[in-house]
Amino acid sequence: MSNQIYLAAPFFSPKQKEHVRTVQNLLAKNPTLDAKNIFIPMEHQMESEEFGSFRWQTGVFNSDMRQVHRATAVVAILDYKLDTDGINQPDSGTIFEIGAAFDANIPVIMVQFAHDQELNLMLSRSYTAFFNGENEIKQLETYNFNDLPTIFSDVKVF
Repeated sequence: MSNQIYLAAPFFSPKQKEHVRTVQNLLAKNPTLDAKNIFIPMEHQMESEEFGSFRWQTGVFNSDMRQVHRATAVVAILDYKLDTDGINQPDSGTIFEIGAAFDANIPVIMVQFAHDQELNLMLSRSYTAFFNGENEIKQLETYNFNDLPTIFSDVKVF
C-alpha cells in the first residue's frame, strides 16, 4: 500500500471542511490506501510563518506542489460556491492542483457532492474517475487505487 493521495479541496467554510473530512474518512477505510499517506493541505499551512506573508505563501505553495507531484493520485473535491446562475464554481486553487496533476500524468479522481451541477469541459476531460453525488462518493471507500479504473459520469458539460 504505497499509494499516496493528495486531497485537493477548498477549506474556507465549515461545510467545505466537513466535505474534506467526509472524503478523508472514506479514503482512510479504503483497503488500497494507507490513511497515513493522505496529504490534506489544510493540515499543512506552514504555521511557523505569518499567514499571508511572502514566506508563508512560498512555503505553502512549494509544499503543496511537491505533494501533488509525489502523489499516486489527486482526489479533488469540486464543491466550492454557486455563481449567480446557480452553477457550482470549483475553487481556483483546486483547479490549479488538478491541472498540475494532469500535466504530470497523475490520475485525478473528482468528487462532487452536489449531483446536479454542470462541469467545465476542461475538468470533464481531465479526470480518471468521477464520483458525482453523495451516494457515488461513498464508493471512494472501495475504489481500487492500485488499478485506478475509469469511472465516467453523465454530468452536463459547458
